[in-house]
Order: sequence, then structure tokens, then C-alpha cells
Amino acid sequence: MTIIIKTGILFMNIIYTFFKFLPTQKKMTIISRQGDHPSMDITMLANKTSDLYPDYNIVVLCKKINKTISSIISYSFHMLKQMYHISTSEVVVLDSYCILASILKHKKSLLIIQMWHSVGTMKKFGYSVLDKPEGSSSKIAHAMKMHRNYDYIFSAGHGYRAHLAEGFNYPLEKIIVMPLPRIEALKDDNYSDRVRNDILNAYPCMKEKKNIIYVPTFRKNDNDDFITALNELCSSVDYNKYNLIIKPHPLTDLSDFKNKNAILDRNFSSFDMLFAGDIIVSDYSCIIYEAAVLKKPIFFYDYDYDSYMNSRDVYMDYEREIPSAIHKDAKSLIEDIEKGVYDYKRLESFLNKYVYTKSPHETEDMIDFIFAHRKK
Repeated sequence: MTIIIKTGILFMNIIYTFFKFLPTQKKMTIISRQGDHPSMDITMLANKTSDLYPDYNIVVLCKKINKTISSIISYSFHMLKQMYHISTSEVVVLDSYCILASILKHKKSLLIIQMWHSVGTMKKFGYSVLDKPEGSSSKIAHAMKMHRNYDYIFSAGHGYRAHLAEGFNYPLEKIIVMPLPRIEALKDDNYSDRVRNDILNAYPCMKEKKNIIYVPTFRKNDNDDFITALNELCSSVDYNKYNLIIKPHPLTDLSDFKNKNAILDRNFSSFDMLFAGDIIVSDYSCIIYEAAVLKKPIFFYDYDYDSYMNSRDVYMDYEREIPSAIHKDAKSLIEDIEKGVYDYKRLESFLNKYVYTKSPHETEDMIDFIFAHRKK
């Protein structure tokens, strides 16, 4: 397999050699495999860069790839477009793994920034989980030069830097504290009010009671256990006092889930739903960092704590660092919520370690850094 990969990389570099004869333009290319449409971070970065540097061409290439043959063929042609724009750009910004950014030999003048797509990380990833059940094969990862060629990697906060250094296998000095643009939205009262009103208008019942937003992480292989735990949570909530809004991961199969009391929302993003929440319930999801920026009380429903830690593991000292207690059953979770007491100092300590929120203009800070580090 590695011989095939190395042959393919050689072939791609031969093609790329011809692209590199094209002149470099005043251009920034932003590439993502997270979806077929630009994320909030990409949109904010692209728009603000255009405002500050109107003479620059900003190209956004977003295309998701899955394991179907048609998707792989389509993405292969898309890579030719990536080659052209990478070869003619001064700057390339990524929010996920980009095959061509890692495997190609680029012009020395090209600056490559990895801003990643998560405000923070908890679950181990990349080089931290090679040859583990949810990780990549070390042979394939090294053959594919996984996460190579980055000049800098952006981190939401100081406590997050060591996690990224390990996951990407980079020296710590390459990890720069530079929160994602969407932190601005989390601190923007106008955005918050608009999104909250949109959600409350869509679900008028949410105006009448406190809203518990359940935002679980995606689990690959234990959907039955998740449905059981979800049903237990739904049965434990007092619906005279609370609304329970379930925000599953898009890949989670809830076709067998039925509950007339809880709201299963597929209309709004998890990010936006935070603005309408009074209480956030999660587990190992990175949504907790965004909830912390909003100063929302976060509770943890970790029904599979032992098995999850054995199969996936996390970077932080989970039990000591998360901003409230672990609950392995729904009954104790709801009892804790109903006490109406929350340690906001603990939440603030967690936030201060993992997300830098002191800047009034995260997007502009990111752009200033990028343009100050362009290669001449």
C-alpha cells in the first residue's frame, strides 16, 4: 500500500511542477474538507481580508470527500483546481487536513497556515492516535506525509497549544495562540440576540421554560448504547420546568429514537443553539469551549466514561479540569441541574486556560499575523 501511495505522490508532484511555472499572484487560498460550503470562520476570514486588502484575490475551496467512488473521482478533479490555486498563491489557509498541502513540494514563497476547525480539542487526534481504533495507520500517515508543510498552526488558547503540538507532531513554537474568528460572534450581543430570537420564533415553547441543550459528541460504534442513554435522559427531565433540546451530531443515526416531549432539532447548528440555551449538557464534545465563552453552565453526561477513555482518550486531565462534575447516569445529572447552583469560577478558570478571549477583533488579529509573516 505504501508503494502505491509513494508512486501517487511522485505522480502528483510531477503534475504540480508544471503548475509552479505559473506566476505567484497576490492571492490567499482557503481550503477545507469539512463541508461543501464555507464555515463561519472561513466566511469571516475571507470577508475581512477582502475589506483590509482589497487588492488581494481571496479564493475559497470547500469540498467534502467520502468513501464512495463518485466522491473520490469528483474530489480528484477538485484537486487539480487546488493545485492551480496553491501554486499561484502567496498564502494558503487550511481548517482541516489537505492532502495536497502536505504531499507536494511547494514554492519557497508559499506560506501555509493551519487554523483547524475547532475552538478547542479534547479528544486525541492525528499523531496522538496512530494505530489506535479511531486513528490512522502509522504507515499510511507517514507515507501520506500527514499534516506536513505547515508554517504555523493556530491555537484558541495557551492550554490548547501542547495538545495541537502532539496531535500535529510539530514543535511547540510553531503553535500560535490565535482564536478562530467565530469567537467574535460568541461575544457579539447583536448576533446573539438575532440567533436566539430566530430559534425562539421557530420553537415558541422555548420561551416558556428553561432550555436544556444536549449536545453529545459523535460515537462511531455504540449507537445502541447512545440511544439507551438518550432515552434515560429524556425520562429524567421534568418537562413542567424544562425543555430538552437534542442537538445530535449530523452523522448520528437517530432513526429509531422517538420521544414526544423532547425537541430533536435538525434546523439550527449546535453553535447557534447555544445562544438559546440556559443549560448545556455535553460530554467530550468541543462545543463546551464555545459554551464556556458564552458563560453558560455546562454539565457532563458521561454514561460511557470508562469505555470511552479506554478506546479514545482525551488530552486533558478530564475529571480534574472539566468545569463541573461527571455524571454517569441521567438521574444524578438532572438532580445536579435542579439544585440551581453552579461554580462559575471553575468555568472561568477552564475558559481562561483553553480559549483566549481578550481581543476585541480575532479575525483582524489573524489577518494581521498572516500578512506580517508572508514570505518575500
